[in-house]
Amino acid sequence: MIFYRRLFEKRKYSSYKGNVGKRFKNRLNRRFNTPIPFQKLVSDTTELRYGKQSINERIYLNPVLDLFSGEIISYSISNHPDFNSVFLPIKEAILKLPKTHFKRFFHSDQGVYYQNKRLNKFLKKNHITQSMSRKATCLDNAVIESFFHLLKIEIGNNFSTKEELINSVRNWIYYYNNFRIKTKLGGKSPIQYRKLVS
Repeated sequence: MIFYRRLFEKRKYSSYKGNVGKRFKNRLNRRFNTPIPFQKLVSDTTELRYGKQSINERIYLNPVLDLFSGEIISYSISNHPDFNSVFLPIKEAILKLPKTHFKRFFHSDQGVYYQNKRLNKFLKKNHITQSMSRKATCLDNAVIESFFHLLKIEIGNNFSTKEELINSVRNWIYYYNNFRIKTKLGGKSPIQYRKLVS
């Protein structure tokens, strides 16, 4: 019984529920680079645990990442995975984007909330082309998967309370955006690089 419980607790969170809405072609096709700020946005959800790591001691992080510099434009942290926790940071990010004549893309996996008609209509209304990874192909969204990996390594996993974990995530994202330098950005942080180039 303990063996099966441990297997269940270590299973990676997945929002995939099959074809429950509209699925879109993989238009990025792993072309993650772009010289244009805010042209290609990606998102996903990851699960973070605290305390004794029982089934009720977890939170969910939903960021929107700009492939131009790796900057996290917006994010939400929720107690449970649901549509609003996924949709609201996407809405926040898109509504504050500057105008451009370039075509824009929003890329995600095929999770149930990304297939939602409300999200589909919102993206279409704002002239953003929706793109989705192929089923069970995490490499199609490798940049944000790498971001999650980096976050989890650098903040660690020794958190006693939810508040402690949330504060650590918020502080780290602020540090990542403003101060954590990247070699491929010429030794600049994501926000420093965007301001320098744009």
